[in-house]
Amino acid sequence: MQKRRFTDQMGRLISVPYPPLRIISLVPSQTELLFELGLATEIVGITKFCIHPWEKFKLTTKIGGTKMLDINKIHELKPDLIIGNKEENDRTQIEELMKEFPVWMSDIQILPEAIDMIKQIGELTGRSEKAAVIADDINEQFLKLKNLHKPVRTAYFIWKNPYMLAGKHTFIDDILSRGGFENVISADRYPEITANQLRDIKPERIFLSSEPYPFKDEHVREIKSICPDARVSIVDGEMFSWYGSRLQLSPTYLRSLWL
Repeated sequence: MQKRRFTDQMGRLISVPYPPLRIISLVPSQTELLFELGLATEIVGITKFCIHPWEKFKLTTKIGGTKMLDINKIHELKPDLIIGNKEENDRTQIEELMKEFPVWMSDIQILPEAIDMIKQIGELTGRSEKAAVIADDINEQFLKLKNLHKPVRTAYFIWKNPYMLAGKHTFIDDILSRGGFENVISADRYPEITANQLRDIKPERIFLSSEPYPFKDEHVREIKSICPDARVSIVDGEMFSWYGSRLQLSPTYLRSLWL
């Protein structure tokens, strides 16, 4: 099989058998994209968190979690391409895999980088036309969201004990702003916050994400007791943090949060 060279989003040049026939995906949102691109036959391994689409999840070999990969299982599957992500996968494990296999890595903090990733994975897997359709649809839908609402000050919770929020330089922050929600957290990444600090910054909206921490109605009441003037709600975390083909659903969901 001939090989082609590709540059991933970390600027690394890799040589891949083309088209790749044995693909392992290490990231849920990118796994869903690969299935939507029609690569079900080629995908030989996914993580235990790659739950979409559910019928494919049940039938595909699992290779551990995103940060605790089963390296031995990956070797057994003999992939000719592994697709991962800088933030979601463990650097040491990725570097170990790079010694044996072509590993293409994404690096995503803003929507344009997600759209670029979709197109690049299309080229990487021989599905350029389908990937371009998905990417263009996402871009057009988000453009229609622009300036629909005056920004409202919002806090986005991802964890409890301790409370942790999505801050700047995260994909969640970018999606929030595109939906008309101004992030009240000025710190980078995922800072911890106390109840008193939350009370002091006085967010107008508070989103409790469904993942990675599974917030429930009892937590809505808990946060409401801290910020009684804020509108507190549980939101679908996949609509804010999954940067693959699921982004096709995000603009409609973001609109629904204003109702």
